Amino acid sequence: MTLALDPAAQDLLFREARTANTFTDEPVTDEQVREIYDLIKYGPTSFNQSPLRIVLVRSPEARARLAPHLVEANRAKTASAPLVAVLAADNEFHEELPALFPHFPEVKDVFFSEFAVRERNAALNAALQAAYFIVGVRAAGLAAGPMTGFDPAGVQKEFLDEDHVPVMIVNIGRPGKDAWFPRSPRLAYEQVVTTV
Repeated sequence: MTLALDPAAQDLLFREARTANTFTDEPVTDEQVREIYDLIKYGPTSFNQSPLRIVLVRSPEARARLAPHLVEANRAKTASAPLVAVLAADNEFHEELPALFPHFPEVKDVFFSEFAVRERNAALNAALQAAYFIVGVRAAGLAAGPMTGFDPAGVQKEFLDEDHVPVMIVNIGRPGKDAWFPRSPRLAYEQVVTTV
């Protein structure tokens, strides 16, 4: 094995980690979420853009507002999860670039003055950060249930503003009874990797 990460950590983050579909009622604390974010914020993004914004949906009232915007198959598991995170892309991320990319603060205007360019970059880099978030949840010893089966316009209207576009919704908690579907196949190395 040539990987620096020990096999137990590899299992925790990848091989044994699964998308949870049921959860226990053990709470997920603000401290756990802070520790997850303080880890995943170091994942690379283009120009250190960091467009990910996170809305934590905790209260029953907020869950009731979210449920109608989820596809039917996602409603019960979202209702049972101790915590739900709406992950969004901030299309105005460029306003933070002078602080986040201090060796070239002009990048804000040189590359990101046009909305269409910002929108594409925000979507890509927030998706990267959403992936880091899932791995961070796993690193905390919790299970993540990421979902893209929802009405983006409805979720945006209910929880975000016009500058923030939902990318993914993630249920978070300890896995409950019968939490896993059978593991789906993955592509082999030879099917994915070519050398030129």
